[in-house]
Amino acid sequence: FRKICRNCKCGQEEHDVLTSNEEDRKVGKLFEDTKYTTLIAKLKNDGIPMYKRNVMILTNPVPAKKNISINTVTYEWAPPVQNQILARQYMQMLPKEKQPVAGSEGAQYRKKQLAKQLPAHDQDPSKCHELSPNEVKQMEQFVKKYKNEALGVGDVKLPGEVETRATEKNNVNNGDRGTSAAVGVMEDKSPDRKASQYSCYRCKLNMKEGDPAVYAERAGYDKLWHPACFVCCTCSELLVDMIYFWKNGNLYCGRHYCDSEKPRCAGCDELIFSNEYTQAEGQNWHLKHFCCFDCDCVLAGEIYVMVNDKPVCKPCYVKNHAAV
Repeated sequence: FRKICRNCKCGQEEHDVLTSNEEDRKVGKLFEDTKYTTLIAKLKNDGIPMYKRNVMILTNPVPAKKNISINTVTYEWAPPVQNQILARQYMQMLPKEKQPVAGSEGAQYRKKQLAKQLPAHDQDPSKCHELSPNEVKQMEQFVKKYKNEALGVGDVKLPGEVETRATEKNNVNNGDRGTSAAVGVMEDKSPDRKASQYSCYRCKLNMKEGDPAVYAERAGYDKLWHPACFVCCTCSELLVDMIYFWKNGNLYCGRHYCDSEKPRCAGCDELIFSNEYTQAEGQNWHLKHFCCFDCDCVLAGEIYVMVNDKPVCKPCYVKNHAAV
């Protein structure tokens, strides 16, 4: 039931278990039945939704002494914007070690974050271990709810474009009253407008008008983020492919949004939909899953020792962990 390597006991993401094809299926399923269906395509054979990642290939001529060589950079994911210059600027504003250039440390970082932030077992009951029919129903309702109320994908635009969108939205929402509000905004504009008019929602620092900004529709068009500031409020990691969950004025990755809604079992890493579960060592556990990390014997009423935040029964501790 554990989502770990049997030999070294580390998480799946450390071994790069999922292929790109499997990752695209997982994210495709997440976007199914949402407003983000434009980011998926159905396979002809089985109708499985597949995530249409925007892969960006940049070709730059590199001048040499006599001839010109071609330097090609492939990004395994890039924001799906029509203006490639804007997408390129966005990428360059991310920390270099987190830019998903094919074959780089950044590409590996993205893969690990896909596994950590968007676990398949947080959205697909078939990926979970021994759910009862009632638990399956609860999970399906939970997933439907977060798709409707929290899930979103960030968009990359220039700050001025976002303000225009916000004005247009105000016009629609307020009717005639919005017209005068829009005029007020227009009158405030001037050729020498400074960057101080725009500030990042996270770091509060000024944003330059010519630099790309990220906005989240569920947060409202009045909020903008620097590309490197569009992160989960819990783990502070970049939101992989700008997939976010919005709750109470905060951005979350999928994992930590679900953690804020449901207890998560420390044994199997799945969300707990049962009314009965146990709490031990500051963590939550399915009743059957509070067991020895080495031999799987149930620890209820037994003596155990915590090793690297995992419970181990006394015989296994003596055998495998105690100093000789």
